[in-house]
Amino acid sequence: MADPARARKLAKRIAQIVASGLEHEVKDPRLAMVTITDAKVTADLRDATVYYTVFGDDTDRAATAAALESAKGVLRGMVGQGTGVRFTPTLTFVADTVPEDAQRIHDLLAKAREADAEVARLAAGAEPAGESDPYKAPRAEEDELDDTGRG
Repeated sequence: MADPARARKLAKRIAQIVASGLEHEVKDPRLAMVTITDAKVTADLRDATVYYTVFGDDTDRAATAAALESAKGVLRGMVGQGTGVRFTPTLTFVADTVPEDAQRIHDLLAKAREADAEVARLAAGAEPAGESDPYKAPRAEEDELDDTGRG
């Protein structure tokens, strides 16, 4: 088991190497709109998961996933040369869903703002359904007491 700080440093370095390799070494047009967002390495430093996003639709995402799988060997070789670790970690590419999740949350917050604005608009012109003062006024104390001082 490696030190967690070492694993984080290695993951960061792997993300840099893979991003650089995709930009400069791998000449596949399907990888033109790929951004490496993060990398994680297991505690034993044997497996690395590289997260990526793709600008485009579902067909672009599928083509990018296929291109990354075909370039996995070249990228792993670059990681081995660039890190200098005894065992080069295997690479697994996973599409990062953070941008889609962030957009979904943004849309939900916009709906909530619209609903709040509608409620505020309706409340501005609202009047009470019953009397203007729905609470009973307290009885005067002198009405409650008779001459003997009892109620």
